[in-house]
Amino acid sequence: MKSVARFLTLGKYAMAGVSRDPKKFGHVAFKELRQKGMDLVPVNPAAETIDGVKCFNSVSELPSDVRGLIFMTPKEETLSVAREAIAHGIKDLWIQQGAETKSIIAELEKEDINLIHHECIMMFWKPSSIHSFHRFLKKIFGGLPA
Repeated sequence: MKSVARFLTLGKYAMAGVSRDPKKFGHVAFKELRQKGMDLVPVNPAAETIDGVKCFNSVSELPSDVRGLIFMTPKEETLSVAREAIAHGIKDLWIQQGAETKSIIAELEKEDINLIHHECIMMFWKPSSIHSFHRFLKKIFGGLPA
């Protein structure tokens, strides 16, 4: 939980791979996290704005005050976006379930970064409803990160 606690105190975040489709999880998560007070900007090269927020074309264009990056990217893009983030000075990465592979995680574990994976950001940033229940179940059954 130490790495999760660190991530949750960074201040400003970006989400790579935010979908333009309001029905997709990446869009829903982006909107909900912002509604719950997360200072979050979208990264998507195919959009100018998402949910009324200026969208950045790439991680390397992010302002220097963005400290953490949440991945909603297709697996095929995650490693290159992560490397771009590290090169840009972002050392706190949350790879959402479904955006990772074992080989991606193995590569990123070689880096000097705070890496969170196999966890849902929605269960940790002011969880409500189903995400709160999932977190409760993980806690009972010992599934929360150490």
